[in-house]
Amino acid sequence: MTRQPSSGRIEVVCGCMYSGKTEELIRRMRQVEIARQPFRIFTPRLDTRYGSNLVASHTGRKLEAVPVSSIAEILDNVEDVQVVAIDELHFLADSPEAILEGCQQMADHGLRVVVAGLDQNYRAEPFPAMAALLAAADQVDKLFAICVRCGAYATRSQRLIDGRAAPANAPTIVVGGLDLYEARCRVCYEAAR
Repeated sequence: MTRQPSSGRIEVVCGCMYSGKTEELIRRMRQVEIARQPFRIFTPRLDTRYGSNLVASHTGRKLEAVPVSSIAEILDNVEDVQVVAIDELHFLADSPEAILEGCQQMADHGLRVVVAGLDQNYRAEPFPAMAALLAAADQVDKLFAICVRCGAYATRSQRLIDGRAAPANAPTIVVGGLDLYEARCRVCYEAAR
């Protein structure tokens, strides 16, 4: 006889810019809403592109969210929910270990934790917190965009400064949209120098 699975789990939705990560997070939360499961969505305070209390996809779909700066703020606000969603996890200021521990703690207490974020920075290097969660997750969905240069599957986020590839010494975290980033495939991506 097999053991009954815990209802707690960690799901990670990752990919490059414009791959539909937030769209997928919103889709899953709409399903949770239909199932009448109590949930709460969290968004980093740093990301104010669509307002301070919303998660919004680039296509315009939106849901209300609680702005936070740390995983501790999330842990303090999940006592009355079954599902926790965290958008743009890579923007949280905590250490990768603290983020992983917080997500594990919620899942171990029976919560479904759905996380969306970039798996790589503009240098095509892993975001440490996302890398840790990818390894520990119960489910991982890596999405892709379409390369703006050639139309192939894009897996990289090309940061631009004045229309050129950002240098390697530029800040890792810069919140932006079409004005600062393009989705590119491995071939069209220009490595930061």
